[in-house]
Amino acid sequence: MDKLIERYVEYLRYERNASPHTIRNYRSDLLQFRDFLAGENKEAQVDIRAIDAHNIRGFLAFLFQKEEEKASIARKLAAIRAFFKFLSREQLLEENPAAAISTPKLDKKLPRIMTEEEMNTFLDRVAQAAEVSDPVILRDRAIMELLYASGLRVSELAGLDLRHVNFGDAFVLVRGKGSKERIVPFGSKAKAALEGYLPFREKLLRETRTGSPALFLNARGQRLTTRSVDRLLKRYVKYISLCPLIMPHSLRHAFASHLLAEGADLRAIQEMLGHKSLATTQKYTQVSIKQLMEVYDKAHPKA
Repeated sequence: MDKLIERYVEYLRYERNASPHTIRNYRSDLLQFRDFLAGENKEAQVDIRAIDAHNIRGFLAFLFQKEEEKASIARKLAAIRAFFKFLSREQLLEENPAAAISTPKLDKKLPRIMTEEEMNTFLDRVAQAAEVSDPVILRDRAIMELLYASGLRVSELAGLDLRHVNFGDAFVLVRGKGSKERIVPFGSKAKAALEGYLPFREKLLRETRTGSPALFLNARGQRLTTRSVDRLLKRYVKYISLCPLIMPHSLRHAFASHLLAEGADLRAIQEMLGHKSLATTQKYTQVSIKQLMEVYDKAHPKA
């Protein structure tokens, strides 16, 4: 089974062009399923042809007993389904044992979205801290301004090179999930924050001699990682003590919600966020019926 898992991972990487995050998660999920089937003897070989729907349901029951999140269990089942679908298509299996397994019903949770006032206060305090011209704070301010101004995923922001930023027209060329590219605009505050950071970026490149093309660099002149961005945002939230529940994705949520509240078209927001489905975009937006009615009254010709 191990060789088949690696074969599937190669398929995801080279034929589906899946993101490293997706590949890593699916591989981990499938190996966990393999370990469950192997039982006490983790070195035992698992015959893929002997796996049936009962085995898969047993694995799901095992995950529920461990009190894993429903979303995590649903992802693991999705990985198993996709794996067996691949094996069936490659004619390595006659039947797909996961085809009839239903996905556990997920709890619908609305994200905690910062209000416009909260977001402005947060970014204003970061801007005040950047007035000391500390290179790290200037970089961090540019990161947070750009995240809110463009709605980028943290992984997308970390993957930006300087050449991806068009300062004249104020937009970034983003490579999203599945390596799909899109153009996303950003505002004047984000532009000013980026321009304030660039001289220190150039100085850092001269000192470290790395020649990195990355837009955001760490102290060694190397590309800042997604995990580092997550840590720095948590650090600012802790010191500013504005909203302890804010996470990096919160800026993306706020971007979408605030645009919708001001009357932006939902499909335009979908395009900027890089979502395949409009339903996914709707989950990122949270706006009152009153606000929607106000936008309708202003915008609809027959209102």
